Amino acid sequence: MGGQWHALPWSNHNHNLLRLPKENDKRKLPFKLNKPKLELHPRRVHQVLDEIPLSNSFAWNQLIQTHLSNKHPQQALSVYHGMMRRGVQPDNHTLPRVLTASRLCSNLALGKQLHAHAFKLGFSSDLYVITALIEMYGRLHHVETAKWVLDNAPTSNSVAWTMLAKLYLMHNKPHSAFEIFNRMLQFKAEIDPVGLATAVATCSLLKSLQQARKVHQIARECGLEYHLLVSNSLLKMYIDCDSLEEARSVFDAMPIRDVISWTEMIRGNVKKGGYNEALKLLRRMTRAGIKPDSLTISTILPACAKVPAHKQGKELHTYLLRNGIDMNLIVQNAFMDMYVKSGLIELASNVFTSMVERDVLSWTIMIMGYSLHGQGGRGIDLFFEMEKDSSLEIDEFTYAALLHACVTACKVDVGKFYFNRIQAPTLTHCLLMVALLGRAGLFDEAQTFIEEHQIENSGDVLRAMLDGCRIHQQAKMGKRIVEQLCELEPLNADNYVLLSNWYAESGKWDMVDKLKMTIKDMGLKPKTAYSWIEFRNKVHVFGTGDVSHPRSQIIHWELQRLMKKMEEVDGPSSVFSLHDVDEERECILIGHSEMLAISFGLISTQERATIRVTKNCRVCRSCHHSAKLISKIVEREIIIKDPNFFHHFKYGNCSCGDHW
Repeated sequence: MGGQWHALPWSNHNHNLLRLPKENDKRKLPFKLNKPKLELHPRRVHQVLDEIPLSNSFAWNQLIQTHLSNKHPQQALSVYHGMMRRGVQPDNHTLPRVLTASRLCSNLALGKQLHAHAFKLGFSSDLYVITALIEMYGRLHHVETAKWVLDNAPTSNSVAWTMLAKLYLMHNKPHSAFEIFNRMLQFKAEIDPVGLATAVATCSLLKSLQQARKVHQIARECGLEYHLLVSNSLLKMYIDCDSLEEARSVFDAMPIRDVISWTEMIRGNVKKGGYNEALKLLRRMTRAGIKPDSLTISTILPACAKVPAHKQGKELHTYLLRNGIDMNLIVQNAFMDMYVKSGLIELASNVFTSMVERDVLSWTIMIMGYSLHGQGGRGIDLFFEMEKDSSLEIDEFTYAALLHACVTACKVDVGKFYFNRIQAPTLTHCLLMVALLGRAGLFDEAQTFIEEHQIENSGDVLRAMLDGCRIHQQAKMGKRIVEQLCELEPLNADNYVLLSNWYAESGKWDMVDKLKMTIKDMGLKPKTAYSWIEFRNKVHVFGTGDVSHPRSQIIHWELQRLMKKMEEVDGPSSVFSLHDVDEERECILIGHSEMLAISFGLISTQERATIRVTKNCRVCRSCHHSAKLISKIVEREIIIKDPNFFHHFKYGNCSCGDHW
């Protein structure tokens, strides 16, 4: 840090500078400043400027500040232009304001001229001017130019250091920003809450728990740990560094919490999958008298998107409407997404219909939502409607949603047409095309497509083909694909389970036993099937053949009763079904987890109430057939969410059209 400033870091810096006025100098300036149009009539503007005393720089500064506060930087520059014409000498309060105006107008040339003014007027050591120059160069030129200003300034303070660190963060250079913080400590600069919060933000980007704890310790030593800005920053830092426990320790110790504090803790729990805890925090927040804002709502909604928590999502929506909380586009999109993922597709549709403004994400969520709920045709129609809006730019995610809808509706021609319109198809787009061709039974065409796009080594692509084999009962082709999966992903236990189940379907029990030994010898752990259902704010989980539930006896009795009725109507047929788990193949139908959950829902809820079940793996074909019959017998809608679809069983039919 020298006592003199060196040459400025740009060429020809002495040319075309604003000439500083001498006292009472009213000659024309030797440059031409682009003069913006003012809201006031030109005569009135000159009248106002003429009424300000030439010696009163305070009044000029206030007028400039007023324009800045009203977000009229061009008018602030115009006032400065008039100030110079009348020979008024700028002071150390004028230059920072005009530098801000030049930055807001992206006028780097004027900023450089004002830098020269700082030299000539003797403000080179003024901290306000230095900080304004750092921000101007950092935003309009280059952050290294801003660093040059600070390095060559005769003096500095924590505000200037912090500004430079923020600029490094803005340019996604967290390592450089943290180095600035270390230099602050080295030069023993005063650490204020803003500077500390900036250092904490740096750790968030670095995701370095070691550095995070170091900065936290500095906050303790400075006595700023419980300053609200610092505490909230620490919360975010620990959450970004995946240390929810340390974030919770900070949160619990905070003497004062605001909406930001609660929102961060909710975000941390949602990020870690702690949806129930996130919902508990929201309830505590409202009991503490703190109203959630739009960011809180969009943060908590992923927790409400879990089927068992859909009631909380609906209650939250009602709360927002009653309390007049801002329902901006982000929140509306989040509510749509929540309703789609909660199995409440019509409520999602209602939100979409009521939206005054929609962006690409709004359309994409709804197109994908219809597809996930077996209404691919509606999704395609919605895309056609979206195309009519020329202001919307269709992106890769929207095309993926459309292709998904084509798969659901089995619209091969539409899928092919729009796939060919994608400029750079991703693996996801190709995967969906394979799924579409497989679902339509066009296996030769699907194989040609796979070879042309060189995606034969993708496990997901092979699984998409396998889905087509399930639908069209292509047992031999299914076996060949499963064998390819075992070769491609030798450490994936689920592939061996699929192969084992194929052998079981073919009665080759020696091969079944051999594969079981292979899985055991390799130390692989196949997934276990679970289904769950919510009743009276409690989640009831069922495994295959589960008899541990307190009401297990009546659950099985109800299933046996339904099975007899199904046999009278149309007993389940034996079809080619590659089970995802061994235990389901080996267990009788009434022991399957989704059947147990459905039975529990029937004996526990009111007549005609919708039964909502979630399963962690694909619904087997036998259970799918049984669920259709049960919905017809009991005259209830049954919704089963598996990893791929929402199956809406109603009046003996399923929304998936028996293709999933």
